[in-house]
Amino acid sequence: MTTSIVRAACPHDCPDTCAMLVTVQDGVATEVRGDPEHPPTAGALCTKVSRYVERTYHKDRLLHPLKRIGRKGEGRFERISWDEALTTISSRLQSIAARDPQAILPYSYAGTMGLVQGESMAARFFHKLGASFLDRTICATAGGVGYRYTIGARIGTDLEQFQNAKLILIWGGNPIASSVHFWMRAQEAKRRGAKLIAIDPYRSLTAEKCHQHIALLPGTDAALALGMMHVLIAEHLLDEDYIARHTLGFEQLKERVREWTPERTAQTCGITAQEVQQLAREYGTTAKGGDAVAIRVNYGVQRVRGGGMAVRNIACLPALVGAWRHAAGGVQLSVSDTFPKNNQALQRPDLLPVGAAPRTINMSTIGDDLLREASPEFGSKIEAVIVYNSNPVAVAPESSKVAQGFAREDLFTVVLEHFQTDTADYADIVLPATTQLEHVDIHSTYGHLYMMANNAAIAPLGEAKPNTEIFRLLAARMGFDDACFKESDDEIAAQAFNKNDVRAIHFDWHALKQKGWQKLNVPDAPFAEGGFPTPSGKCEFYCARMQADGLDPLPTYIPPYESVASNPELAKRYPLAMISPPARNFLNSTFVNVQSLRNTEGEPHLDIHPIDAARRTIENGARVRIYNERGAFVAKARVTDKTRQGLVVGLSIWWKKLAADGRNANEVTSQRLTDMGAAPTFYDVLVEVERVDHRSIAR
Repeated sequence: MTTSIVRAACPHDCPDTCAMLVTVQDGVATEVRGDPEHPPTAGALCTKVSRYVERTYHKDRLLHPLKRIGRKGEGRFERISWDEALTTISSRLQSIAARDPQAILPYSYAGTMGLVQGESMAARFFHKLGASFLDRTICATAGGVGYRYTIGARIGTDLEQFQNAKLILIWGGNPIASSVHFWMRAQEAKRRGAKLIAIDPYRSLTAEKCHQHIALLPGTDAALALGMMHVLIAEHLLDEDYIARHTLGFEQLKERVREWTPERTAQTCGITAQEVQQLAREYGTTAKGGDAVAIRVNYGVQRVRGGGMAVRNIACLPALVGAWRHAAGGVQLSVSDTFPKNNQALQRPDLLPVGAAPRTINMSTIGDDLLREASPEFGSKIEAVIVYNSNPVAVAPESSKVAQGFAREDLFTVVLEHFQTDTADYADIVLPATTQLEHVDIHSTYGHLYMMANNAAIAPLGEAKPNTEIFRLLAARMGFDDACFKESDDEIAAQAFNKNDVRAIHFDWHALKQKGWQKLNVPDAPFAEGGFPTPSGKCEFYCARMQADGLDPLPTYIPPYESVASNPELAKRYPLAMISPPARNFLNSTFVNVQSLRNTEGEPHLDIHPIDAARRTIENGARVRIYNERGAFVAKARVTDKTRQGLVVGLSIWWKKLAADGRNANEVTSQRLTDMGAAPTFYDVLVEVERVDHRSIAR
């Protein structure tokens, strides 16, 4: 028996990007474990990824190309050869492109975060074709734009420093479920005497283990940050030297937040004035005492109408108290922009036809856009969609419209996948893709500061191929003969980071493959002496770029589209706010079909407060229908005070086909977009809930 250990990296949409060690016996992967030598991973994997071998060898893996033989959505296919699949796809794409290549749309996101299997060869293919651009907004753009306006780039506190903080605000996230390695650092800080405060409408697993939980109303985080600023300024809990040297617009900010008294803030947020004052005082006095105060803000904050502004407001707080002076202080939303990625080399936008300026389709409005006819404003009707690294029928908002769009008989759809997902059921051609254990990749991260390598541990199963190889083959069939379409995955990976940038000065792909990971060459405290990557070089409380973009240049509060306060007429019909954060055992829609993980989750649940349940004669365990004017889905009620009154929580995202009624939480979410970043408003939703007889559940 031959046994080897292969260095790999977790590919999933998670800030932790763990270093993995894959045990291979006679060509078969038998175990995946965390690398104990990699500081962020520290030998531990989450519950999901520890099942990666089970996922790779799952009995339902797609191992051969398939052609649809039933109606769209039925999921009926027959096996075909790669030659037939490639001939069919290239013929259809050539025919459409001859009329208008912008009628072809790629649809992808972070099914893998790899820079090779994500957007390298695929981007080259679509650039050469002249296809429509896809604005990849579905997760992080609102917060990213708000953060960049303020800080200049998505650069923040190093994960490895958080355990040295004396106060950590965990704002809009549940790291026990979504970032276990940050939680390990927070727990170490707690053991060293730090205080942990969770700010979240829902008492999540993380909130339960913090010293304090502030359960504000959904979509009011921006107001809470304004109220904190008011108290910090009014009570002189400031680092005036840092403000004077390293910020812009303090006097305007001071005037703006004057009206955000603790009382007004409390009324807006649905909490007490004392909670507002205590939070601000704790934050300000801890910093003034010379200790590090840190904020881990997560993407839950920005999935509402004013989500970009909410992140901007929170990002202002560290500069007010000088938290950036400490390596363990400041804020982390994402550290993505710390990595000097060489996107020009990876994606080759220079391949675009001369003079071409393709339109951009927002992935968050795919439901509406697939149903649009050609028009001067929209351009060509979408005639073909190539889906890879995503499952839009399950994950995109206003799901019924998404399914309706993919059900069009005149839409040619190709899906690259590991499994027959909800989206694959609507495909004309399904192509089997490799998993992370079967291909080469290189990763940046958004939660720590290590470049990561992934080596192929096993040969591809069946006839599965890496994304890169699929697009190479399609490029050849389309007659694209540029040299870049012949580059190997290793050659692509070797170009991933700009070696002329001091942050990646030691980057060498061969060495990285051997080691598995390498930390960027960056300072421990990125803004200890200012040097923000903004036009002014300062943290911009006042941002002229926002004004030029038609936005308020100062921090403000933008109420939700749908709330009792902002839309009382709608709330008469749908009086309950709803959020749908990630279930602990799923990652977006990935892992839902892994039986051991789905067994742990059980079935779709809806958490509802006892008072709200009693008013609707709903008992614990009852089947309930959650609905609004956009749609409805069914779940099992859990009557609990983990959710505040007026709020229901549906942990997500289930594959629709694996739910009893064939629907999931995105039936009721909206395609309306955020204040900046054109991102979805998944947590800006009003619904009503009613008890239903299980016999009335219809698929």
